[in-house]
Amino acid sequence: MEDEPTFPAFPFEPYSIQIDFMKALYRSLSKGGISMLESPTGTGKTLSIICSALQWLVDRKHRLKSEANHAQTPGDGNGSDDEPDWMKNFVANKDAAVEEKMKKKPMFGKGKPDKGRNQGSCRNLLSPNFVEEGIHEKKDSENLRENNGVELNDEEFLMEEYESGEEEDAGAGKSKRKAGGVCINSSSGEEEEDDNKDDEEELKIYFCSRTHSQLSQFVKELRKTVFGHEMKVVSLGSRKILCINEEVLKLGSSTHINERCLELQQNTKNEVSKLKNLGSGGRIRRTKASSGCPMLRNKKLQKQFRSEISQEGALDIEDLVHLGRRMGTCPYYGSRSIIPTAEIVVLPYQSLLSKSSRESLGLNLKNNIVIIDEAHNLADSLISMYDAKITSSQLEHVNSHIKQYLERFRNFLGPGNRRYIQTLLVITRAFLQILFNGKDTSLVDPGHDAEKAFGGKTALDSSMAINEFLFSLNIDNINLVKLLHYIKESNIIHKVSGYGNKVANLQKVSALNDSRESSEEGSILSGFRAFVDLLLSLTNNDGDGRIIISREKPASSGQEGGYLKYVMLTGEKIFSEIVDQAHAVILAGGTLQPIEETKERLFPQLTPDRFHFFSCSHIIPPESILPVALSHGPSGQSFDFSYSSRSSIIMMEELGLLLCNLVTVVPEGIVVFFSSFDYEGQVYDSWKASGILERIMKKKCIFREPRKNTDVEFVLKEYKETIDKLSNTNQKEDHVPQNGAILLAVVGGKISEGINFSDGMGRCIVMVGLPYPSPSDIELLERVKHIEGLGVSNSSRSTKFSVGDEQHYSGDVRAGFAILRSCKHRGKEYYENLCMKTVNQSIGRAIRHINDYAAILLVDERYASDPSKRSLSHPTNKLPQWIKDRLVPVTGKYGEAHRLLHQFFKLNKKRGRR
Repeated sequence: MEDEPTFPAFPFEPYSIQIDFMKALYRSLSKGGISMLESPTGTGKTLSIICSALQWLVDRKHRLKSEANHAQTPGDGNGSDDEPDWMKNFVANKDAAVEEKMKKKPMFGKGKPDKGRNQGSCRNLLSPNFVEEGIHEKKDSENLRENNGVELNDEEFLMEEYESGEEEDAGAGKSKRKAGGVCINSSSGEEEEDDNKDDEEELKIYFCSRTHSQLSQFVKELRKTVFGHEMKVVSLGSRKILCINEEVLKLGSSTHINERCLELQQNTKNEVSKLKNLGSGGRIRRTKASSGCPMLRNKKLQKQFRSEISQEGALDIEDLVHLGRRMGTCPYYGSRSIIPTAEIVVLPYQSLLSKSSRESLGLNLKNNIVIIDEAHNLADSLISMYDAKITSSQLEHVNSHIKQYLERFRNFLGPGNRRYIQTLLVITRAFLQILFNGKDTSLVDPGHDAEKAFGGKTALDSSMAINEFLFSLNIDNINLVKLLHYIKESNIIHKVSGYGNKVANLQKVSALNDSRESSEEGSILSGFRAFVDLLLSLTNNDGDGRIIISREKPASSGQEGGYLKYVMLTGEKIFSEIVDQAHAVILAGGTLQPIEETKERLFPQLTPDRFHFFSCSHIIPPESILPVALSHGPSGQSFDFSYSSRSSIIMMEELGLLLCNLVTVVPEGIVVFFSSFDYEGQVYDSWKASGILERIMKKKCIFREPRKNTDVEFVLKEYKETIDKLSNTNQKEDHVPQNGAILLAVVGGKISEGINFSDGMGRCIVMVGLPYPSPSDIELLERVKHIEGLGVSNSSRSTKFSVGDEQHYSGDVRAGFAILRSCKHRGKEYYENLCMKTVNQSIGRAIRHINDYAAILLVDERYASDPSKRSLSHPTNKLPQWIKDRLVPVTGKYGEAHRLLHQFFKLNKKRGRR
C-alpha cells in the first residue's frame, strides 16, 4: 500500500477541502483512466491541481529513477514486478524511441537527407539528368508564354505529373518528383547541428483550458509554488497571440495571420553553402535555409530563446511575446521547439483536443497525463472542433479559380491531374447547385435537378445525413479518400490559389474588387481550406454528423448568404483517441454535474474501475451567501421570463422595479444576467422610455457588456473603478447619492464565463429567467435529436422526429418547440442541462475567496416552485450543491426577499469590520 501523499509545495496552509481534492487527484493519477473532479469556483482549484499533479509527477520520477538504479538485474531489463504496466511501457517506449533515433541517424553530414530530398529546390549540378531537365523546363516555359497573351512565368504553378494508382490502395497516388541527385538542407546554417536530435521525451503533464487568459492564470498560480522554477514549463498559444511580425499582425484575423505565416515558411530561400565530401570520390551539395519570415532567419537566436526560457522558469503567453520581441525571434515556433523536453505543457483546448493540431505540434500523449480544466462543456467544445463550413461565396471563388486554372494549364497537365481537377469541378458545381436550388444554370450540369433531389422543398434551412447528401447530388460514386490524398500529395490548393492571386494582381481593377470580397470571405486559400475540410467531413461515418444546407436569406433579413456546414454529433471516437493513449485524463471544473450526460456522450463504454468522480463543497461559511428564488416583483406581478412572456412591457417594467428596490439595499456592485444581447437591449430601451433607468441611475451607475470581446476589458475597468471610487467616498461621507454600479451582462458572453466578480464587484448576482438556447437553431436541434436517440435503434430514431421538421427548417420557432417537446429522455435532459450549466457558470462568478460574500437572485417563478412538488428535472435540482443547500424560495410577496437582503448585508458588513 502506498504512503499517504503530502503536498509540501502548497504555498499556504490548505483548507480541508483542498487537501481532500489534492488527495483525490493524486489517487486518480496513480490509478489511471478518466476522473471528473469538481471544486466550486473560488476554492483554489487551480493551485490544488498544480500542487497535487506535479507532486505526483515528482514522486513518479523518483520512483522510476529508483527502480532503474536498484531493481534491474542481469537478464531482467523490465524492472520491479510491482512497477505499473504503464510505467514499464513508458521506459520501454523511451528506449525504443532512442534506438529508432540512432537507426535514423544519417551516415554523413549533420542534416536530414530525407527531408532535403523532398524539397526539390536544390539539385546536384553533376547529375546526368540536369541538362535534360533544363531543356524540358525551357520548352515548357516557352510554350506557356506562347499560349498566353500576357507574358507570365507561370511555370511555378504547373503541377507535377500524378499517378493515381487506380489498381492500388488510396495511398498509392504519387507525384513523379525528379530527383536530380542528393541534397541536404541545413536549416540552421553551416556549422549548426540539429539541436533537438538528442532531446529525450520527458514524462509530462498536458494542462489545457478554454482561453489564453485562463492559461495565463494557471502559470501565475504555478509561479507561487517551487514547481514554477524547478520544472521545465512551456506555454503554447495561437499565431495571432504569439506572432511578433508587425507586417503579419496587420492582417488582423486569425485565418489571414495563419495563412501568411505558412506562406512565409514556404518562401524559404535555399542558398548553396558548400560542397561536402562523402568519401570515395562522392560529393554532396549542401544548402542553408533562410526563412521568408525575418523572425525565423537567425537559428542561433531560436536556440538562445530556448535557453532563456529554461532559465526564466514558468512563462505565460505575454512573457513569451515580450521575450521574443526583446530578442527579435519568433516565440510561436520557439515555444513549440521546447515541447519534447518540457515536463508541463500549457495549451488551449484546440491544440490538444484536435487530432490535426496534436499532429502538427508533435504532441505525444502516450502514457502521459492530460488535465482538461473548465470541462463543463467539454462534449460540445470537442465536437464543434470537427465542424466544417463553407459559404456560397467561398464556393463560387473556389469553383471559378479551379476552372480558371484548368483552362490555363489543360494542355500541360497529365491525365491523372486533369481527371482529379475535373472531379473537383463536378463537386463544387454540385454544392453550388444545392445552395441555389439549381437556379444558376451556368454553374450546374443540366443532368442534375436539385428540386427533384429535395422533393420540391425550397426551405431556407434543411439537414441531411452524409449518404443522403451524396446520393442527392449524384456524387456518391466519387472516392473522396483518394481525392483528399491527391489534394494533399499534389499541393493543388497552393498551385491554384497562387495562380489565382497572380492573375488578380495583374488585373488591377479586378484586384480592387477581390480585395473588398476578401475582407468578408477571407482569402482564396481560406476558401480552399474550407472546401477541403468539408470534403474530409464527408468521409465520416453516416451517423457521426449531419449536413446543414442553409440557403441565402432575403437581403432584408440582414443575415449571411447561404452555406453548407457539417455538424459533428458524436464525440466518443474523437475522445477515445486521447483516452487510449494517455495514462490518465482528468476533467476538472467548478460545475461538472450532471456527469451522466458527459459519460454518455464521450466515454459510454468505459468500465467502472476506469472512472472516478470527486466533488467537494465550498470553503465559505453558510452566512456568506444568500441564494433566493424570487417568484414575484415589488408590485406583486409574478415573474415569467419564458419565451412567450418575457417581451411584454409589464414583465420588463416589473424587472425594472425590482432593480429600483435592489439599488437601495445592495452595496457596491450588482451584475444582472440576461439570456441574450437582443433581450438586454430590449429591456434597456424599455427602462429608458418608462423613466425606470433614470431612477436606477440616481443610486448606481449603469454599465453594459459590449458585443465585441475586445471592448469588455475597458468596460470592466470602468465598472470596477466606479465601485471603488464610490465605496471610498461613502466611507468618508454619510449622505452620498450614488452607492456603486450595475453591470448588465449576457449569459454565454465573455463576462459570464471568464470574469471573476470578487468582493465589491459582485455583491449581488441577478439571473433573469431561465436562459434556454433558441429553439430556432437547427444545429442545436440536430444535437438534441441525436442525444435523444443514443441507445435507440437507427430505424426508430429516423422516424421519431418526422413531425414538424419541415416547419422548423423554414425558421419556425414553434416547430422547434414541437421537436423539443417530443423529446422525453436524454434529449430533453441535454436541453435543460445546457440552460442550467450557463446559469451555474454565471452565478458562480461572485464568491472568489473565503472572506467574500454575495447574494444570488434567481428571478422567475419556475425557480421558486414548492420544493415538495419538484421533479428530478426541476431547475434548482441542477444547481451546485453548495448553492442548492442554502437556497431560499420566496413564493409570496417581494417584501420578504427585501428583508432577507437587508439582514444579510447588515450582518456581513459587521463581520467585515471585525
